[in-house]
Amino acid sequence: PQKTSFHRSQTLGYKNGFAFSRLPTVGVGGERLYVNQLSQAELDELSNMRPTLTYGQAKQAPPSGFIPAHVAFDKKILKFDAYFQEDVPLSAEEHYRIRQVGIYYYLEDDSMSVIEPVVQNSGLPQGKLIRRHRVPKNDHGDHYHWKDLNRGMNITMYGRTYRIVDCDPFTQVFLESQGIELNPPEKMVFDPYTELRQMPMRKYVTPSDFDQLKQFLTYDKQVLRFYAMWDDTGSMFGENRPYIIHYYLADGTVEVREVYKQNDGRDPFPILIKRQRLPKTFVDKKKTFPSCVLEISDQEVLEWYTAKDFAVGKTTTLLGRTFFIYDCDEFTRNFYRDKFGITDFQPVEIKKKPLEEVPQVIPPYNGFGILEDSLQNCFSLLPKPPRKDIIKMLENHHKVLRYQVALESPNPEDRKRHFILSYFLSNDMISIYEPPVRNSGIIGGKYLGKTRVAKPGSTAENAMYYEPSDLTIGATIEVFGHRFVITDADEYVLNYMESNAESFPAATLQSLRDHFRPRQVVKENANSDIPTLGTSKQELDELIVQVQEELKLHKYLNNKNIREAFLQCDEDGSGILDKAKFLALCDSLSVPTNAFLVNKLIDLCSCGEDKINYHDFLRAFPS
Repeated sequence: PQKTSFHRSQTLGYKNGFAFSRLPTVGVGGERLYVNQLSQAELDELSNMRPTLTYGQAKQAPPSGFIPAHVAFDKKILKFDAYFQEDVPLSAEEHYRIRQVGIYYYLEDDSMSVIEPVVQNSGLPQGKLIRRHRVPKNDHGDHYHWKDLNRGMNITMYGRTYRIVDCDPFTQVFLESQGIELNPPEKMVFDPYTELRQMPMRKYVTPSDFDQLKQFLTYDKQVLRFYAMWDDTGSMFGENRPYIIHYYLADGTVEVREVYKQNDGRDPFPILIKRQRLPKTFVDKKKTFPSCVLEISDQEVLEWYTAKDFAVGKTTTLLGRTFFIYDCDEFTRNFYRDKFGITDFQPVEIKKKPLEEVPQVIPPYNGFGILEDSLQNCFSLLPKPPRKDIIKMLENHHKVLRYQVALESPNPEDRKRHFILSYFLSNDMISIYEPPVRNSGIIGGKYLGKTRVAKPGSTAENAMYYEPSDLTIGATIEVFGHRFVITDADEYVLNYMESNAESFPAATLQSLRDHFRPRQVVKENANSDIPTLGTSKQELDELIVQVQEELKLHKYLNNKNIREAFLQCDEDGSGILDKAKFLALCDSLSVPTNAFLVNKLIDLCSCGEDKINYHDFLRAFPS
């Protein structure tokens, strides 16, 4: 490491115009050379030499010319054949790889290089593995010398161990001339996977006597046609599909074509198997033979399909598909009759298997939307709205049956709540509305939007909805978990059912008649107390106008509160109140009943001695 100069010493010089050679005193790296100088023994011998007087001192022979190492060993290279083993961790077919190399030792400067012969399409970085230089032998600064190389030994360079197996003749002669005993040569180790992949030796097979040209000229444009069926019902969405098998006599190729019918819903791909030679029996495959090959040669096939392998009424397997041949054309019959002597060509009748009816399982109703509308999602990917009865909608347009219902609840706050149930005859839908009541603590308004309400116990398969015949006075209706009791109805409900009595049961009609009978009796009595209806009506209208003029002086009166109080006090909705109850209500509302005109209006609105029709009285308090 301490060397800094690596040039060679100058051995050529000039003196007085003449060239002369001189011996180098310093080698490569600045080391002093003792080869071209006299040793100590030679110097001692010269110092002890005595001159001879008889003949004089003997003349010494001129020294031999100095030859540098780069001239003496120029282009002299020692070559060793070696290999090294490389691990292959990510392969299931090989665990290690043998790579053959050549180790070159250059005698002129003691440098070495390792070169691997390049193999075409090997996929490995080959060529010069170690460039030419002096290869270090250990960590002490020593380098490899040609004396360290021999056959049958391991040499490690830069962490890779090479096994030297042989050398060339020049290397053998050189090492033996230097007194080195060479080990016997070893056989070169080859890569097992590379040997496995090598192509087999080409075998020359004597051509057969079969003349393919004669076959082509004889059977050109002659094709055997078979009608076959492929049963694919075992797979999902499989079916029996018809095919036509063509066997070309000119070259022994087979073609399978599909049979298409109009509106069969299949894409137009007429050929299932293109025209080719089909193998019948394969050679026993090795474990390393790929399972999928692009082209099959005669080396992998023992027998190909011929005309003898096709017959009516038999099955044949082509490329994994089993075809049943049930008929053939007239040319095929004549060919088999003349060529093979076969006369039985009875076609086989193909019976189509009836399709199995898969029962459609309808999932349970999840409660979202209308049942019929949600059911359409089970029949189609693009659901359509259920069909409506247009005639019924046109006949019953704007016809609504209204009922007063009460909520059946254990909470005492809910017992005083009253609802209006509307039944729409056009589409059999129900809506529930709660009239707002001041200072009740409950927000009124829409309680249930228009929807069809199913009866308790109905299922998705057998859905039963509430009808007008189910809405009787005192009946209980369950609406999505809430129970309502029908307490009253409009007179229009009774009039509609009586006009369409054949469409409703007698019990429903009778319950409404029993409920409205007390009101009709009160009205008849009220009409009987007024003998001259026309005169009383005119007199009543004039009196109401006068009362309104007088009540304008009482600005504290709230007509809206007065009307709501009378409507709320009338629990049965008959429009008739007891006289004592009527007067008490007027006092609570600060109505001036002691006024002459108001007192006279109360007398005209009386129905008997203790009943008052408050509807006419409220006309004096317009909203």
